[in-house]
Amino acid sequence: MNLFIDLVRQLSRVCGVFASILIASAIVVVCQMVVLRYFLQASTVWQTDYVTYALVAATLIGSPYVLLIKGHVNVDLLPHYLNLSSRRVLAFIASVCGLAFTLLLAWKGYELFAEALNGGWVTDTIWELPLWIPYLSLPLGVGLLSLQYLADILALLSGRDMPFAMNSHSSFEGE
Repeated sequence: MNLFIDLVRQLSRVCGVFASILIASAIVVVCQMVVLRYFLQASTVWQTDYVTYALVAATLIGSPYVLLIKGHVNVDLLPHYLNLSSRRVLAFIASVCGLAFTLLLAWKGYELFAEALNGGWVTDTIWELPLWIPYLSLPLGVGLLSLQYLADILALLSGRDMPFAMNSHSSFEGE
């Protein structure tokens, strides 16, 4: 179990690096597009599509890393006032709900990807990018997010991690 948790966490870190590279490449492409359009008076064909799809892919593929570092926006008011065992139960329920949602979204994302691949769908732009390429980021990113949820659940159940990344005592227990 520890090996699985460590492998998923390492994969989530790789996803974070890949998402950062996608964002950096989108910035470079926007700069290139500005130079082409406004300084060289040249037309751009693929740049807008690339930037849009790269930022969406960065969001989806980077999501396991965000969950790993607990970087998502949450309200920890309730866990703050609960004792450790109640926090564990709440964290377990929240993680199982998150896992169920991401599994469903990954499945539906895979169906969309497969339909685009089998149907030969392309963008409605001059570039005519095959849509299976950007659509792949949905089942891939959310599928990896599901793995991170599963690793978090296992770490919580094994006592390896504290729920809600908090200390074992709440502020009302005499800290």
